[in-house]
Amino acid sequence: MTARISGYGSLVAIAAAAMLAACATGTTSSRGAVAQTGGVVATTQVKPFFVRDGFVAPEAVRYDPDQDVYFVGNWGPGAASATDNNGYISRMKPDGQIETMKFIAGGANGVVLHAPRGMYIVGDTLWVADADAVRGFDRKTGAKLASVDFSSIDRGFLNDVAADATGTIYVTDTGRNKLYKVQGGPTLVVADSGLGAPNGITWDAGNKRFIIVPFGGSHSLRAWVPGTTTLTDITTSTGAKWDGVEVLSGGRILASSQADSSIHIFNGATGHAIIHTQGGPADIAVDTKRNRVAVPVVALNHVEIYDLPR
Repeated sequence: MTARISGYGSLVAIAAAAMLAACATGTTSSRGAVAQTGGVVATTQVKPFFVRDGFVAPEAVRYDPDQDVYFVGNWGPGAASATDNNGYISRMKPDGQIETMKFIAGGANGVVLHAPRGMYIVGDTLWVADADAVRGFDRKTGAKLASVDFSSIDRGFLNDVAADATGTIYVTDTGRNKLYKVQGGPTLVVADSGLGAPNGITWDAGNKRFIIVPFGGSHSLRAWVPGTTTLTDITTSTGAKWDGVEVLSGGRILASSQADSSIHIFNGATGHAIIHTQGGPADIAVDTKRNRVAVPVVALNHVEIYDLPR
């Protein structure tokens, strides 16, 4: 596998200064991804801060602020639904250097990992959705810690995981319009066509709710409060085929759309695309120390890193 890292640091610095000036004067300027004129925000073409390739079908990224490292989940060769035990998770530094390509790998050290999807960190455990299970690994050593088996249930496509304030993990099933609680064995908590083939999920701590994005069905992002069985539409949008979702400061929501290969931002009910990616964006991660978003592109075998507008 080859590796490519492309940097645009100087361009970003110049554009950032221009963006600040525009905010102060109300004039038109661009910071790569965003042009702002009198409060109207439009998407422009933007180069990523860097692109890191050499992965094999990378579907998800998770940023660990404590270790200042990106975890990149790779499906590996073969079908994403196959239980072939050839998936792996890489550790990538914020500058794009690979610390360990196969930090956690199916078939090594007693690990079973077929095709890792969404990831979430609770304490020292990196929770990972897989083809037939949700697995837990030590985020520092990579050692296996837990495995909750879903192989006996009528699952479709286990996709993304997130935890609430108590550390309870939930996983979406895109293929069956279901949401499960993980700990203690798979427990169905929502089964509703209104989930719209649920893909990404994340915890919104400020509002004590989960944000769930639909890959199919409605275009709206939805909220779900643990203990309830109802969903609430929280956005109006023309976006579709949503994949990853993260909550930013101030309650803003960042979501990736496979339909238009873009990253969208929502401030309240309305949103707009701020970044056009080089391919279909999968499960994104936010680098909270550098205000960047990491975008895995399965078909291109790479991860794109972009600066976010402030």
